[in-house]
Amino acid sequence: MKILMVTSETVPFAKTGGLADAVSALAITLRKQGHDVRIVMPRYYKIDRSKLKPVEAPLAVAAGRIETWVKVYESNLPDSDVPVYFIDHEQSYGRDGIYGTKSEPDFHDNPYRSAVLCHGAFQICRLFGWYPDIMHAHDWFCGLVPVLLKCVCRNGYFAHTASVLTIHNLGYQGVYGKDSFDALGLDWNLYYGAGLEHHGAINLLQAGISCADMITTVSPTYANEMQSVEGGFGLDGLLRVRHDVVRGVLNGCDLETWNPLKDKYLPANYSYKNLLNKAKCKAELQKRMGLPVKPDVPLIGIVTRLADQKGIAEIFAPTYGSIYSMCTSMDLQFAVLGSGEKWCEDEINALQSRLPNLRAYIGYDESLSHLIEAGSDFFLMPSRYEPCGLNQMYSMLYGTLPIVRRTGGLADTVEQYNEATGDGTGFLFDALNPSAIYDTVGWAVYAYYNKKEHILKMQKKGMQKNFSWDQSAYNYVDIYSQALMRGCGINTADWR
Repeated sequence: MKILMVTSETVPFAKTGGLADAVSALAITLRKQGHDVRIVMPRYYKIDRSKLKPVEAPLAVAAGRIETWVKVYESNLPDSDVPVYFIDHEQSYGRDGIYGTKSEPDFHDNPYRSAVLCHGAFQICRLFGWYPDIMHAHDWFCGLVPVLLKCVCRNGYFAHTASVLTIHNLGYQGVYGKDSFDALGLDWNLYYGAGLEHHGAINLLQAGISCADMITTVSPTYANEMQSVEGGFGLDGLLRVRHDVVRGVLNGCDLETWNPLKDKYLPANYSYKNLLNKAKCKAELQKRMGLPVKPDVPLIGIVTRLADQKGIAEIFAPTYGSIYSMCTSMDLQFAVLGSGEKWCEDEINALQSRLPNLRAYIGYDESLSHLIEAGSDFFLMPSRYEPCGLNQMYSMLYGTLPIVRRTGGLADTVEQYNEATGDGTGFLFDALNPSAIYDTVGWAVYAYYNKKEHILKMQKKGMQKNFSWDQSAYNYVDIYSQALMRGCGINTADWR
């Protein structure tokens, strides 16, 4: 099968979150399974042209009111034969930031920048004479791909091409004023006809949902949550209308990078067969964070964006959050790594000056994130919503038991602790409030001190979980087949 991934981010070239990891990992896995997978993305300012191969032909794209000329570069994902095509357009991408910067969090011309990428993806196919079976668009920035395929391009060479749209986070939709419509390079009859109209504005993700042959998201539970009023961010009604084409496919994770048996960031490696060296990682984490080195005190790790989605207020908010009560009433330690909202950064700094069993690093440090996963006994993740989540998977693979809210991918990956049998891989709670967090952490701490054999049993079970991308890729191939049947009437069983 020929598959073109259209994305705003791909590791290692550009990343703001898990989207970038997912695109590259899925592409590499599908390629290993025998599929012809290619990627199209912008050539951002920080992607060095000198390390890319120029394609010796200019390209005209129909974004805006007049044709836009762009340059195309080519490379491969590292250690793979997955081609990556970069659309180089200085006006759109010759700046810092992918979607915005601190001074302009959401670029005003994002509709135009999105259109250059989406129109350009079709033009690159024409340039190379390579026409995919599937155009797989990722998130709102690429929401125009299903629109263009269904309403403009599904004829001639693209008559047998179907679209799949993956929603990595429904909270980001690409909503802009109606005056931005001309930037999209579309006829005005598509303002309503393609589902772009949104309360008098335009909504790029809504249009993609309206036009895609199949819609996926990154966990089965999140696929259901998106269709609820609470989790739908205003698009739940549309998603319920299209429920027959919505699928949830759990992301995998990078088992080469996140493997305690060969992790280069750890002072000592270990596996489920022998966890002795995990204690060395704990001691090293305590030293690095400035915590007392106490092997028998439970250490809880947090690695997070300090954003509302992650439940930070319920942990850290002054006079409201649960962290102070946990640190003063329980015999435990906290190691925190994160950055984000300034009020939360300031509060964490104030708390660690008063609490000897809480230490934090404000910012991001890759080696420290690995050490926290390995050296902690528990990992706290009280997300308001979590489409998939990766840290809970990393935690289980490292023998660190997750304490998570039962939502999205957290609900799909963490098995609740059974006090009677010791089964499970972590501790789950439902209500997002400080009391629920406090009580569930207390439950985990009690088990740590009183049910050592249960803790070990859960650690070993979690470390043997299979979170590879292989099964996810097989699931996507099945969805691609469904997209071809729905969009083009093609039965891929005939290909075999």
